[in-house]
Amino acid sequence: MLRILSNKKGLSAVIATVLLIALTLAVVGIVWAVVNNLVQERIKSTESCGILQEVELNPLYACYNQTTGDDELWFYVEVGEVEQLEDILVSISGQGTSTSFKMIADNPANISYYNRTKPANIGIPGQGGGQGYIYVLPSLFTQVPGSIAIAPIINKEQCGVSDSIGQFDSCSSLA
Repeated sequence: MLRILSNKKGLSAVIATVLLIALTLAVVGIVWAVVNNLVQERIKSTESCGILQEVELNPLYACYNQTTGDDELWFYVEVGEVEQLEDILVSISGQGTSTSFKMIADNPANISYYNRTKPANIGIPGQGGGQGYIYVLPSLFTQVPGSIAIAPIINKEQCGVSDSIGQFDSCSSLA
């Protein structure tokens, strides 16, 4: 029995191995807890954005108009069964330039409804509805824009792009 206790080198190697395993398990546990919390927070913030197919652009009513003296982009937004839609971020790009705006928060001066009425505040379509808009493009756009994309804003969270259109016909050809 005295021989087993006197072999301290063998005993310290076993203790060191057990301590290393325990330390490794503790580090893995801490990393897992941190990553799990981050993932759960991300999941909660994106759950409200699970309606991406409910906010769309209608390609049948998207066109580029140059007949009024201003270059205009006409587009139509349709909203499905979305209850907490607060705003829509619109992004228009092409020819190495882009512009973006929030329809309600920014209330751009160069946007109106299809019937060319410009209310004090532009609104977004209600649940289950749709609305057509005419956006007068800034002078930076000298040709047909390359694309328009929309991203819903729900519960103060900007969701990803829910829809986009990448080709525009002339509005005169749609009449």
